[in-house]
Amino acid sequence: MLFMSAVSAFAQKLLSPFKDNYFAYPAILGSADNGDYKIVDYNEMRDINGRDAVPEKRAKDVYVSLRARAQQKEVAFQTSAGRVKSVAVGKLKNASFIVVYLHGRGGNRFQGVNDFTFGGNFNRIKNLASSNGGLYVTPDFKDFAATGEAQIAALVAELKASSPAAPLILACGSQGGALCWRVAANPRVGDQLAGLILLGSLWDEGFFKSPAFKKKVPVFFTHGSRDPVFPIDRQEAFYREIRKRSPTYPVQFRRFESGNHGTPIRMSDWREMINWILENQ
Repeated sequence: MLFMSAVSAFAQKLLSPFKDNYFAYPAILGSADNGDYKIVDYNEMRDINGRDAVPEKRAKDVYVSLRARAQQKEVAFQTSAGRVKSVAVGKLKNASFIVVYLHGRGGNRFQGVNDFTFGGNFNRIKNLASSNGGLYVTPDFKDFAATGEAQIAALVAELKASSPAAPLILACGSQGGALCWRVAANPRVGDQLAGLILLGSLWDEGFFKSPAFKKKVPVFFTHGSRDPVFPIDRQEAFYREIRKRSPTYPVQFRRFESGNHGTPIRMSDWREMINWILENQ
């Protein structure tokens, strides 16, 4: 009876489905490492033109639900590093889980809450957070270096103080990954992270000396095979280096075959990634 209760309690913290049939991977072309590494089929005509009413600008309505807007607000978090302007969706206190999305170069706090770009995939994470008692936060920050690190580390500390039991995941798009790695190495909060998600992003050898690596914080990479900004060969090599240095390290890789730099933000399965991280706590 005690065993069954423990299983039920664990299952309750995983995210319930939201439009899974629309956001499922089209096909798996290959896999390795006992399924930790998967090659996902991607086709621009199907996955952009067939999914968007206006290609790259507005997803078809079937991919979007605006219910989460009722739990969306602009918030200026007061942190030890000053005010951090953000958009927040979900529970600001006692959230069941937290995802913080860090945009890439040229982005801002509004990119990660746009309901209709990237095939509606940001709308999906908003709904996954709001319907599962979680919190999704998209902050602004000054740079991808020391100042930005201080702001995001302070934001992580503030969010954890408001939801002490919530696993906190950093999800970083493109150049935002520089902050993912810096925060993972931050002595104040690196070991407080529950997981890292790198969406078409970069690598950092310094990770191997970080508090997050020592704690075996789960890492989930997604990458387009034709990425001209961050070559996939380098990111795959970094994935393999993690496995080599720590054979039991929880790490995943999804390669979108023929995908470009922005493909991971459009195609990555938020529910798969978050649930896998939650299962590896």
